[in-house]
Amino acid sequence: MKNKFTFALLLVLLLCATTLYAQTADTTKTVINNGVGLGSVIAVVASWSRNRSILWAILHGIFSWLYVIYFALTRTANEQA
Repeated sequence: MKNKFTFALLLVLLLCATTLYAQTADTTKTVINNGVGLGSVIAVVASWSRNRSILWAILHGIFSWLYVIYFALTRTANEQA
């Protein structure tokens, strides 16, 4: 049951990614100039602590706060230390 929920959540996030990140050129320049945000840093650290994979960390850094919320909702008792 948990795997189906995880798969469905990831599918929805991937389908929404084009809408969420479809911005104008001005927005893209602003994001690049401002650097990495706090949400991206938290997402990469959480992803690395769970998966130990650079590729997953990059993907989760792109989704930033969405992955942080997902991580907070799905962590297990041994990850809460």
